[in-house]
Amino acid sequence: GSAAAPLPEEDCMKLNPSFLGIALSSLLAIDLWASKRLGVCAGEGSAWGSARPLMKVIEVSGHGIPWLLGTCYGLCQSDNSAAREVLLNLLFALLLDLVLVAVVKGLVKRRRPTHNKMDMFVTISVDKYSFPSGHATRAALVCRFVLHHLVLAVPLRVLVVLWALIVGVSRVMLGRHNVTDVLFGLLLGYALYSVVEYCWLSPLSVPAIFALW
Repeated sequence: GSAAAPLPEEDCMKLNPSFLGIALSSLLAIDLWASKRLGVCAGEGSAWGSARPLMKVIEVSGHGIPWLLGTCYGLCQSDNSAAREVLLNLLFALLLDLVLVAVVKGLVKRRRPTHNKMDMFVTISVDKYSFPSGHATRAALVCRFVLHHLVLAVPLRVLVVLWALIVGVSRVMLGRHNVTDVLFGLLLGYALYSVVEYCWLSPLSVPAIFALW
């Protein structure tokens, strides 16, 4: 009937990593299970295989190359100093996003889902890794950037937010990423915009760059 003696402190410390490991393994298992269930466009024979071409169009809309080329074209064509400043900072944001995502992918080295088909639009070496989703990061970053620096009517602002969310969802539906890859990517892109704002490039801070135009 006597109370059990408390465990020594060193035994308690040994229990904590074990519990943490079990919790992380459980979350990982749920993530993989949910990602596979939601990968309804992963192949032509999948549940929503007929929607795969549409999902791939959405994939291209969130790819880095169209955004980089479009931003560079806008910079070359713009004759307005305010517009050039915004476009230059968008280019800076896109390049920063590419570098950061590549570094994190190279460090984490999480493989893409097993049900993914490697038929993605223009990939590089680190694109064989899954965490985080570069498309989701870019979508969240561009969404915040556009909402803060373009004057848009409410319906268009809603469409921009929907686009960012759809890009993220499409990554799981296509089987490109796990759910946690996309969620972390969205959070990373959202936070990355704050870094861009803090390091905002202007004619006062970097006059040499603006002198090019």
